[in-house]
Amino acid sequence: MTAQSDYLYVKKLYEEHADPETAVPMARYMRDQFRYYGLKSPIRRKLVREFLKGKNKQDLDWAFVDLCFQDDYRELQYVACDYLTRKAKKLQASDLGKIKKLVQTKSWWDTVDSLVKLVGKIFLKEENKQAVMKNIQNWAVDPDFWVRRTAIEFQLGLKTATDPELLKEIILENLGSSEFFINKAIGWALRDYSKTNPDWVRKFVDEYREQLAPLSVREASKYI
Repeated sequence: MTAQSDYLYVKKLYEEHADPETAVPMARYMRDQFRYYGLKSPIRRKLVREFLKGKNKQDLDWAFVDLCFQDDYRELQYVACDYLTRKAKKLQASDLGKIKKLVQTKSWWDTVDSLVKLVGKIFLKEENKQAVMKNIQNWAVDPDFWVRRTAIEFQLGLKTATDPELLKEIILENLGSSEFFINKAIGWALRDYSKTNPDWVRKFVDEYREQLAPLSVREASKYI
């Protein structure tokens, strides 16, 4: 199947199972920025489970991803994110530009926080580390705060594989921001790393407490 036929197959499947009543509160939860078919996550994922499973051994199809991100319905963006998650092993540093483009397309926390995890998986491959670091250092000062949020959060869940100096550099570049999603991300990144290295996070918070937003301090201090 081509990217176009795959996209149309998924779209038709979702149209056939649409729930207009459920779509209303789903859209409202996202501040009415996107249209919804009204498919909650368990149903949405079940409908395409076999379709995605059939893609496991195939090459990553960026054209399919792009078509899904161009669609008016948010569930299609979710499918694209789930598809990329399944294909994470095939992702390389050379794909970071494409991921950044997706981060900047119909940006909101739901898709961005899914795409963030892909960057972390690329970073874990030793051959990609330097290229990822170079990109992330640029992303940390990008005019688009969603790109900066991605830079701040990309090490979530990496535990001992976290590069604390890189984390520090990225956060310091974003201190003083008035953007909620940036300050929340800083707090989350520190809170997550505190599970692995509480002393480092405690020292960081103490050193930069006056410059950190109260929200960031509150989130960072949850486990320390």
